[in-house]
Amino acid sequence: MSDRLHAGVGQPGFVTRHELRPPAEAARAQHVSAQIRDLDLRTIRLVVVDQHGQPRAKALSPEAAIEALSNGLDFSGAIYSMDSGNNVFVPPFAAGGGFGISEFTGFPDVVVVPDPATFRILPWADRTGWMLCDAYFGNGQPVPLDTRGLLKRQLAALADKGHDFVAGLEIEFHIFALAPGYRRAAQDAGFSPPPPPVSVLQLGYQYLSEVRLDSVADTLEALRDALTALGLPPRSMEDEWGPGQIEFSFAPMTGLAAADNAVLFRSAVKQICQRRGLLATFMCRPALANSFPSGWHLHQSLADRDGGKNAFATEEPDGGGALSELGLGYVAGLLEHAIPALPFAAPTVNGYKRYRPYSFAPDRVTWGVENRGVLVRVQGSPGDTGSHVEMRSGEPAANPYLYMASNIAAGLDGITRGLTPPAPVEADPYSVDVPRLPASLAEAVDALEGDSFYRKAFGDTFIDYLVLLKRAEYKRYEKHLAELAGAGSPLADPHATVTDWETREYFEFY
Repeated sequence: MSDRLHAGVGQPGFVTRHELRPPAEAARAQHVSAQIRDLDLRTIRLVVVDQHGQPRAKALSPEAAIEALSNGLDFSGAIYSMDSGNNVFVPPFAAGGGFGISEFTGFPDVVVVPDPATFRILPWADRTGWMLCDAYFGNGQPVPLDTRGLLKRQLAALADKGHDFVAGLEIEFHIFALAPGYRRAAQDAGFSPPPPPVSVLQLGYQYLSEVRLDSVADTLEALRDALTALGLPPRSMEDEWGPGQIEFSFAPMTGLAAADNAVLFRSAVKQICQRRGLLATFMCRPALANSFPSGWHLHQSLADRDGGKNAFATEEPDGGGALSELGLGYVAGLLEHAIPALPFAAPTVNGYKRYRPYSFAPDRVTWGVENRGVLVRVQGSPGDTGSHVEMRSGEPAANPYLYMASNIAAGLDGITRGLTPPAPVEADPYSVDVPRLPASLAEAVDALEGDSFYRKAFGDTFIDYLVLLKRAEYKRYEKHLAELAGAGSPLADPHATVTDWETREYFEFY
């Protein structure tokens, strides 16, 4: 008991006792502890990413953070019981937490363990460090709902086949300046969370216009400098179609770092904008005039673990296609599992209002070379060492770990089974007779629930949990639609109209 009182954080020796950190990472943990002391940091944020892909954090003293590296940190398991509206969507004190996991009975804490490889110093916060964590139960077993752990398992399965996952991030989002008095007016109107401002200073407007891009240079330069200080320099920054719409892309990253950095990028953008009196949202389609849906295009390839060669590249520049046989098998797997994988790429009601014909977003299961309307786009040419595939289904709100894990599992299945994709789309991808993507989150979740592949890849426990969560969210959305109809204002086409419910649910949360 005295040791626990002395430590004050987590369970003494938790990491060593449960063998959660290999020797190489133990040395890195000691190095991080020394950095915290030497740099005279005053606050360390320990972050665990929830099922929605959102960072949940505690701000610790330096001494507590150093102890957490070996003891772990008690963290409320209640986060796993919350939907995207911050509602507890299950009976919290039911056996198994309401979703059949015995360790969650009684609304307990979990133990989060910092990953020293993710340590960063936040350039916008005073003497503040940052680390991502993995989640465990008090008995040392991994929390099966921890999506970072789920991606680790898929990466390990890929490594067993001799490959590493390489991903390039290309994410669109919106930045808005809030109208004066916006929050007070929203509170007075009884909105919680509040809706977006009725009047905004809309940053940027006109696709790839240098003049418009310069009009937001002050904000973009602040983001650029902060991200560069984090070791995440943007490869490109662009103004997109809609008002306030921006796209950032980054150089390829390997394995877990790609998903970790996607979390860090989104959180950094929101925090830096917030400190400048702006609101950054990764909601797919805001309900604002002339707004254009945002996507997350996930560029990916596999690298041979022995030598690092791009396994998707073809050997000869003359003849053949842009992808190797292995790369074509990966594409075939992505197509084979595209429909049940959609809840991982588009987890919100709002995200499905992007899949429209001739919108530069996919609306059916297609692939092609250098075609921006297909679901899976191949970029490259014969003999090109940079050849890769781009999955275009994702919305910016997607949980990075689930989005990447679902792609890896599907692609690896295509390779393992020797699948071959159908003929690529040569011209108009919106006119071919192939299966369409689900028109709503409800349809996509139904497809996932009945899918044996992802149940085997991710486990019944996780799939049942995600289905339960997303159906609870969709039920609240359907209630809103029913209320509109009851008030005499039914939506003519709910799949095309962004509702107030979506705005309250997603605009600030994401």
